[in-house]
Amino acid sequence: MARKPKGRSISGVLVLNKSGGMSSNGALQKAKRLFYAAKAGHTGSLDPLATGVLPLCFGDSTKFSQFLLDADKAYTSTFKLGQRTDTSDSDGEVIETISAAHVTEAQVAQALTAFKGEISQVPSMFSALKKDGQPLYKLARQGIEVERKARQVTVYAIELLAFRPGEVAEADISVSCSKGTYIRSIAEDLGAALGVGAHVATLHRTQAGPFTDTQSYTLDALIETRGDGDPDTLDHLLLPVDAPVAQLPALDLPDATAYYFRQGNPVMDARAFALGDEGDMVRVFDQSGGFLGIGTLADDGRVAPKRLVATNSGG
Repeated sequence: MARKPKGRSISGVLVLNKSGGMSSNGALQKAKRLFYAAKAGHTGSLDPLATGVLPLCFGDSTKFSQFLLDADKAYTSTFKLGQRTDTSDSDGEVIETISAAHVTEAQVAQALTAFKGEISQVPSMFSALKKDGQPLYKLARQGIEVERKARQVTVYAIELLAFRPGEVAEADISVSCSKGTYIRSIAEDLGAALGVGAHVATLHRTQAGPFTDTQSYTLDALIETRGDGDPDTLDHLLLPVDAPVAQLPALDLPDATAYYFRQGNPVMDARAFALGDEGDMVRVFDQSGGFLGIGTLADDGRVAPKRLVATNSGG
């Protein structure tokens, strides 16, 4: 018999502003304890060095975390030009120094244009990508290097925000990109293009899917908000269960139809024709606004349950 999870059965999304120096899982576990939540998961790792937007899904929201794993991301980062490190970021050891004193702002801006659009990247050995169940960074720390296949990613926008010249120059960059894009690889490749080497000095994620910095809370803020109170004093910080899929069209079903949908049966609704094409997904609610889950549209007006929540959750 499975052991009942310890903690409260709460559902929703917390947009955490992860601080530097901790792993994504470490941040998740601290937030989970503060909420005393029975079930929680994060939606894609941020390096310990990195700060910023890390959406955490509690309870039923974990059923929709894949939408955030697959979502586009945005970052700001400071690249140090003139130094290469063994990890391509400031957590590593400097392995090469070449003066960047001759590098100009115009040269950096021009070099960055090559990274816009669809590009090919070889994941760093210090990434969280797994090989036979082991994160690459753990293998790298053991001195093990494995072959990595190049991956196609898309950089929608990349901009030079500021440039500070010097023997070791600094460039502040903003990047909007598809999932799986490695900012440290962009830094490394930019340094190679300029002939001076480079690494990531700071990295901050400003957006993950629909969630941005402005919606986020630090762990310190959570601790301060809770104080000596009960965990439920934090519940007002949670976004609705359907927040990860809020971009999908919504369909509210009459009570009789909602009953069958909850049981896992496809239901007919004439309004479905206006919501999309066959195979498209929609958020499904009952008449009182309770979120039932997501469904897939058929060409005959039916909506088939794709992922249901355990209980009605306000949308």
